[in-house]
Amino acid sequence: MAARSAPSCHLRLEWVYGYRGHQCRNNLYYTAAKEIVYFVAGVGVVYSPREHRQKFYRGHSDDIISLALHPERVLVATGQVGKEPYICVWDSYTVQTVSVLKDVHTHGIACLAFDLDGQRLVSVGLDSKNAVCVWDWKRGKMLSMAPGHTDRIFDISWDLYQPNKLVSCGVKHIKFWSLCGNALTPKRGVFGKTGDLQTILCLACARDELTYSGALNGDIYVWKGINLIRTIQGAHTAGIFSMNACEEGFATGGRDGCIRLWDLTFKPITVIDLRETEQGYKGLSVRSVCWRGDHILVGTQDSEIFEIVVHERNKPFLIMQGHCEGELWALAVHPTKPLAVTGSDDRSVRIWSLVDHALIARCNMDEPIRCAAVNADGVHLALGMKDGSLTVLRVRDMTEVVHIKDRKEAIHELKYSPDGTYLAVGCNDSSVDIYGVAQRYKKVGECVGSLSFITHLDWSSDSKYLQTNDGSGKRLLYKMPGGKEVTSKEEVKGMHWASWTCVAGLEVNGIWPKYSDINDINSVDGNYVGQVLVTADDYGVVKLFRYPCLRKGAKFRKYIGHSAHVTNVRWSHDYQWVISIGGADHSVFQWKFIPERKLKDALHIAPQESLTESNSDESDSDLSDVPELDSEIEQETQLTYHRQVYKEDLPQLKEQCKEKQKSATSKRRERAPGNSIRLHFIHGYRGYDCRSNLFYTQIGEIVYHVAAVGVIYNRQQNTQRFYLGHDDDILCLAIHPLKDYVATGQVGRDPSIHVWDTETIKPLSILKGYHQYGICAVDFSADGKRLASVGIDDSHTIVLWDWKKGEKLSVARGSKDKIFVVKMNPYVPDKLITAGIKHMKFWRRAGGGLIGRKGYVGTLGKNDTMMCAVYGWTEEMAFSGTSTGDVCIWRDVFLVKTVKAHDGPVFSMHALEKGFVTGGKDGVVALWDDSFERCLKTYAIKRADLAPGSKGLLLEDNPSIRAISLGHGHILVGTKNGEILEVDKSGPVTLLVQGHMEGEVWGLATHPYLPICATVSDDKTLRIWDLSPSHCMLAVRKLKKGGRCCCFSPDGKALAVGLNDGSFLMANADTLEDLVSFHHRKDVISDIQFSPGSGKYLAVASHDSFVDIYNVTSSKRVGVCKGATSYITHIDWDSRGKLLQVNTGAKEQLFFEAPRGKKQTIPSVEVEKISWATWTSVLGLCCEGIWPIIGEVTDVTASCLTSDKMVLATGDDLGFVKLFRYPAKGKFGKFKKYVAHSTHVTNVRWTYDDSMLVTLGGADMSLMVWTSEVERHREKKNCDSEESDTDSEEDGGYDSDVTRENEISYTIRALSTNIRPMFGVKPHLQQKEPSVDERQGVVRPPVSRAPPQPEKLQSNNVGKKKRPIEDLVLELAFGYRGRDCRNNVHYLNDGDDIIYHTASVGILHNVATGTQSFYQEHNDDILCLTVNQHPKFINIVATGQVGDSADMSATAPSVHIWDAVNKQTLSILRCSHSKGVCSVSFSATGKLLLSVGLDPEHTVTIWRWQEGAKIASRGGHNQRIFVAEFRPDSDTQFVSVGIKHVKFWTLAGRALLSKKGLLSTLEDARMQTMLAVAFGTISGDVCVWKDHILCRVVARAHNGPVFAMYTTLRDGLIVTGGKERPSKEGGAVKLWDQELRRCRAFRLETGQVTDCVRSVCRGKGKILVGTRNSEIIEVGEKNAACNILVNGHVDGPIWGLATHPSRDFFLSAAEDGTVRLWDIADKKMLNKVNLGHAARTVCYSPEGDMVAIGMKNGEFIILLVSSLKIWGKKRDRRCAIHDIRFSPDSRYLAVGSSENSVDFYDLTLGPTLNRISYCKDIPSFVIQMDFSADSRHLQVSSGCYKRHVYEVPSGKHLVDHAAIDRITWATWTSILGDEVMGIWSRHAEKADVTCACVSHSGISLVTGDDFGMVKLYDFPCPEKFAKHKRFLGHSPHVTNIRFTSGDRHVVSAGGDDCSLLVWKCVHTPH
Repeated sequence: MAARSAPSCHLRLEWVYGYRGHQCRNNLYYTAAKEIVYFVAGVGVVYSPREHRQKFYRGHSDDIISLALHPERVLVATGQVGKEPYICVWDSYTVQTVSVLKDVHTHGIACLAFDLDGQRLVSVGLDSKNAVCVWDWKRGKMLSMAPGHTDRIFDISWDLYQPNKLVSCGVKHIKFWSLCGNALTPKRGVFGKTGDLQTILCLACARDELTYSGALNGDIYVWKGINLIRTIQGAHTAGIFSMNACEEGFATGGRDGCIRLWDLTFKPITVIDLRETEQGYKGLSVRSVCWRGDHILVGTQDSEIFEIVVHERNKPFLIMQGHCEGELWALAVHPTKPLAVTGSDDRSVRIWSLVDHALIARCNMDEPIRCAAVNADGVHLALGMKDGSLTVLRVRDMTEVVHIKDRKEAIHELKYSPDGTYLAVGCNDSSVDIYGVAQRYKKVGECVGSLSFITHLDWSSDSKYLQTNDGSGKRLLYKMPGGKEVTSKEEVKGMHWASWTCVAGLEVNGIWPKYSDINDINSVDGNYVGQVLVTADDYGVVKLFRYPCLRKGAKFRKYIGHSAHVTNVRWSHDYQWVISIGGADHSVFQWKFIPERKLKDALHIAPQESLTESNSDESDSDLSDVPELDSEIEQETQLTYHRQVYKEDLPQLKEQCKEKQKSATSKRRERAPGNSIRLHFIHGYRGYDCRSNLFYTQIGEIVYHVAAVGVIYNRQQNTQRFYLGHDDDILCLAIHPLKDYVATGQVGRDPSIHVWDTETIKPLSILKGYHQYGICAVDFSADGKRLASVGIDDSHTIVLWDWKKGEKLSVARGSKDKIFVVKMNPYVPDKLITAGIKHMKFWRRAGGGLIGRKGYVGTLGKNDTMMCAVYGWTEEMAFSGTSTGDVCIWRDVFLVKTVKAHDGPVFSMHALEKGFVTGGKDGVVALWDDSFERCLKTYAIKRADLAPGSKGLLLEDNPSIRAISLGHGHILVGTKNGEILEVDKSGPVTLLVQGHMEGEVWGLATHPYLPICATVSDDKTLRIWDLSPSHCMLAVRKLKKGGRCCCFSPDGKALAVGLNDGSFLMANADTLEDLVSFHHRKDVISDIQFSPGSGKYLAVASHDSFVDIYNVTSSKRVGVCKGATSYITHIDWDSRGKLLQVNTGAKEQLFFEAPRGKKQTIPSVEVEKISWATWTSVLGLCCEGIWPIIGEVTDVTASCLTSDKMVLATGDDLGFVKLFRYPAKGKFGKFKKYVAHSTHVTNVRWTYDDSMLVTLGGADMSLMVWTSEVERHREKKNCDSEESDTDSEEDGGYDSDVTRENEISYTIRALSTNIRPMFGVKPHLQQKEPSVDERQGVVRPPVSRAPPQPEKLQSNNVGKKKRPIEDLVLELAFGYRGRDCRNNVHYLNDGDDIIYHTASVGILHNVATGTQSFYQEHNDDILCLTVNQHPKFINIVATGQVGDSADMSATAPSVHIWDAVNKQTLSILRCSHSKGVCSVSFSATGKLLLSVGLDPEHTVTIWRWQEGAKIASRGGHNQRIFVAEFRPDSDTQFVSVGIKHVKFWTLAGRALLSKKGLLSTLEDARMQTMLAVAFGTISGDVCVWKDHILCRVVARAHNGPVFAMYTTLRDGLIVTGGKERPSKEGGAVKLWDQELRRCRAFRLETGQVTDCVRSVCRGKGKILVGTRNSEIIEVGEKNAACNILVNGHVDGPIWGLATHPSRDFFLSAAEDGTVRLWDIADKKMLNKVNLGHAARTVCYSPEGDMVAIGMKNGEFIILLVSSLKIWGKKRDRRCAIHDIRFSPDSRYLAVGSSENSVDFYDLTLGPTLNRISYCKDIPSFVIQMDFSADSRHLQVSSGCYKRHVYEVPSGKHLVDHAAIDRITWATWTSILGDEVMGIWSRHAEKADVTCACVSHSGISLVTGDDFGMVKLYDFPCPEKFAKHKRFLGHSPHVTNIRFTSGDRHVVSAGGDDCSLLVWKCVHTPH
């Protein structure tokens, strides 16, 4: 059958007619070579006008929609649409891909722009957030990403005059971006009054921060910074779609069809109206302009490209045109000339010359055109229309012949008969009309057999028959011209068709895939001469098939370029070309047909380079000529490495099971056992499914892998060392060119590659994140810097890594079928090959992608399966070994020749200096010369050649060879049977290591008195192993069947073996010869045990759920144990040999009496008392604790008890070997666990003297020998075991501060809600009440005769000219965040300055003068601060803040790195720590930064902060981590501490490895909550660690928790700070020596009952201490003198705030029960009064001699300022006092409370304070009160957003609006009232304005709100949403705000942040 292979001819894209003008802008440019670059459909086009030639870039897989030109104008970046769209950067000269950027955007890439030097590229996505992304495009690496805008973005550009700035614009916005670190931060452009807020379509950046942008209404908007400064009105009369900047100026193009040129200052130069030129037409719309020198390129909406020469601007030259809007369906070819006709929904019909590549005629019709046909003599052209009409034109001059309308629905297909007499017209209403041509197209017949719309028609050659296809896929035949349906088979046979364009019918069966019934093929056309068929489908693909192709699923060649549906395809009349047309992309593609005979000359075009395959995806049908896959390879391809449970899933599973465990672990559990084991030797090598995984290291050791272990074997000493970093099967191994490092890849859900050092066995780098399920091949590059890996996911992803950095460089999908090998080109690091099933591909790197070309076989061979590959002696040469035994020799991508090398597959090959070595399934090693001409020597691996020093026995001659390596004068060979052999060049073979062959291993028995063991496996062998120093296999015997169990007799002479067919045998233990065998059962024998003592009985358990008991001496069955409901899993004898314990698969524990087998029921308490000879059972109370928390998912498969009954070893399904203390009572016992096996551990056994533990891995076929280490030997070498799964419950105490810090939840500003329980309608939403005049309809004259309205506010500084305040500048901050942060106070500049933070400001505080400067770039609370200690980074500070979700937007949590002196931001790291960043730390070199998040996983992340690059990130712990710090001398090691947690981390490449702190060495050490690094615990102990082992506890270093520690490398002394009551000897700060043996305590003289230190730092002879009470104290090391530098309130909110009437003092009152007096000039706290209750409000009397304080408990107090004595106090209310006020005449005191009342007291009556009256009917609690200037009125604002005025002192409610309007107020602090309507913002749904204050001058107003903003307004501000300036600094909730006297400062008080900020007022100059 011919259809089985793809046709051997080819199509080459020759020309594309069209240009994408619709929905795209700015996509047309001149390149440096003066060529024109643009795109159409999915193809980038480079058109040379001089040569009239096109080149094509075809790396995209879907519509291209954006294009950017590199500043050097050779490279082009294009972006496409699609589910996983990517960006290609390509060379416009060679049209080859340079880089691919992918895996970030979704939906599509809307805009692209290069920066000034072309290093970076910015892209905008089409996703819902319109993500903006910045790339280092050469490396294919994303640098930064942020959500762009909620609506579409149309244009983006780098500011070419300022670094790191970008501008984007789109629907109703323009944004100015700055890039810092990895953070892109936008500022919205302010339209202001200058222009309307509208959609901006395009932009260009100019000097001096100017940006020009084109708007939708045709204006040009000019921006300076972020502000609109002017508009150029009417630049165009409609939207400006394109703006292009060049040296001379700017060109703009708009929807009005005009091009305007502007000079560099945007003054107009000239205008060109294209609509007025000859080529122009109404409705012409410009989408793209490019101005270079004296040429202008213009692209239009209607797919034309014009070129205008400036001095002949009225004669534009049309260089490209195409169809536009709607779909393009009609296509016909001229019968005799090289012409094609197309017609489209744009109502035009066009005739193209295929020779000249030009449009030669065009005619516009009245209706959209759907089909076309030219009659046989080429005179008439018939067009079918969408409305059902039919028009015939003369081809010569396009004049109409006839117009017919017989139908209502669209005409979809029409054809002239070959003899020219008839025209058949198929309509969508399922009929075909036949017209007579000569009778002026009279209707002569009709065919009505179809039930669906007509899709295709063909005439027979004699014009007597017509065949049709319809929408339902039916093919019908009619007699012509009458239209009678033909059904007789005979008649059908004789028909010959003039053309074949039908998609249904026998001849074209092959175009449909095998098992599908879809109809997505739109068009076909048969070429009878060339016997090929071309098809067009809905996926943008044009395919070539052989014709005829009868069997479904035929092979084809495919060509891409069209983006969506290809609607029609036709051969030209002479079969030279194929024309295809795209529906939605309006494009016409012309392909050159290259027949087979020409292909030889055209070889250079064969491997089309593209990201998607360009030749056929082979379909599997009828591959009868493909050789059978070799059995071994077949087995291997069927292996899946999927796991039910991956190791990565365990933490989650544990979490899910935590609840169960909580209920179960009420009893105190046993500690883990004291003994431990360490891996000693492994028998096994993974050869059955891996290749080339065996190498010599530098020093001649041998490295390979088995199970989850990398093994280094020393053959001289016969010892092994192990790399145990993997936790599942290793599948591949590669060695570094220097032979010292090794890379291994493993199985896993997110599998990792470890690169490790064979000397130290330490991991250097761990690579993960890009593969799934597992890694099957790795290879180092020749320079050793890069690593390539292949995954076993469905598409066998290939990744190229920079392994030291752990960075992915490039990634690509490899192949659907399995890839066996990847090899990097030794000469060109960017090239590699992959080989696998029917696959050989040559790749090169392009940025973030890899571009592959299939090996081109030509006529030399078939696409064979490749098993191995190497590069030869030049970069072009490559060799591959096939599954049929050939070696293929490749040059570039072409197969040059093949050489027969082996019988059966070639599994391994190696390149040597002068030649090659190969190994195959035939067991032969062959040496070849350097061109594979001659085979120089062969070695057969035979038993006869085994040398005497071998460590075992060969099982068979000529085992299949899977790995070969040369070195040290030997050939190293690995076999499929798990043997490693060393072949001497002279011939003898030494066996070094061996294990079982493929098949699970279950049976294991240790000898009763010798260090040997026996194993039996499904590989049908029984083997005896020596466990002592010789580590070898002593004997092996082949069995008829596989076996599952074995047992030595107690005297060690006999060995019983249970087989899988239900039989068992007893063999001589030395010779392994049969003694006796039985076959009583049908199913597997699962366990077999001799009775203890003399071994008289043998118990044999089977899967038939019986245990048979045999008498050994008489060889008879003497008993059967019945009663089990499921298969038997384990059996054990008691020590008397009378009782059997049996476990079954149904988790039953049963007991039977021997020898008869009678079932016994024994109560569980008795079971413990019975003495068992062996314990291998996994059930029962004694071992209840061995079942893990996640027992549902995993089974414990085996256990074994030591002979001293102390330690129980278990093996489970997850590959863990665990040790428990015996008996393991109580659920979820503690244990030590060891990972080395990969999947199930099938059996574990201790040797006779408990000195070794032997474990068997089922599927990994390995036998591992572990040596036991008892407790007292521990000091020498610490073994690595992991601790138990569950943390202990006892954590050593409770502390309120720790608990609060752990439970605190941080709100972010944007989500803040109101701090007061307000209700009602917000002021700006209330309906305004009409005034009296309005109600009575009085119209006042504009100039009132009445006296002028009085001032709203009494102004206090009348003498001066009133000057408005124009700005506030932060001058002082009183406060320090100590209550829930730590290690956040540091010295800078040799102790002259200190740096700390409060709220959202970083503070640099000068110790001598108290002056402060601020870092104010954070937009939310700072939670942590650290200083870079490296001298290169002097004064560099990092601060981390709270934030919202981790979406990389501006509210995301972030770390800022800044210069403390000049406050410049150096880098911003937006991070994925949702909620916030709670700890930061710099590394020793200062280049790396560590951050810890508050997210549920408490992620730990490492950054290269200068680049903003995230290096590594990993979940830290499931509970709160408090601190993480780098070791002071390291860049890779750090420690994290937290709730019941201490972890020691190592950074390896991009991976973070952690070890839990091991407490096990110290007797009663419990895992405590660790609070500080170096390490303090919650109970006041300090733990000292070496590596990750606890070596000492300094008990009770502090009485309370140790919160902070600090050490310097200078003298190594350590400072600790904790929570402690001051006493004579103790202090909250202690200074220790390096060993923490001696200390000196310092007392902090703060007068507190307990001191709680949160931060310590040492400078020159000084210790800096930050406390929980918001003090920062400096302690002298010599004299212990304390100097308090900073004070603050301890607990917030600070509700009360009052400024002194004449001096720069102010008072604050807070929840912490203190009132504090602050001096602004001296920058310090003057005094503090402890009230004993939370204070709510405070007020000065008008003279400043008295202070009134209102308390939370309803009491108020009046103090005399001079003596601070109490003048009077009173408690008339039970609830909080919210505001308290003296009247201006000092007579009255008004007290407002939350009991909805205001009480008046007369102060002239003395300190008795009797209430004289109160205000009634206040609807809600009182917020603020203000007296009028004459003390006769009081205004009250209340919690329901209502303002009331009362008379004083009567308390009468005043309702007359006119009267209220005339009152002059003494102060204004109300947030309510018409005068302050403008302070309520639009965004105040949940949050409120909380406080306000009008300046003493009466013309400025400041407010504070729940978002933490301070805002400055003009007063009064009655219009809604008044203009204002905003100032950030506070956390959420500003509680109060006041002007100081003379309006010199504003003081604001914070709610959550307990801080007071003092702002300096900047007045406008006179």
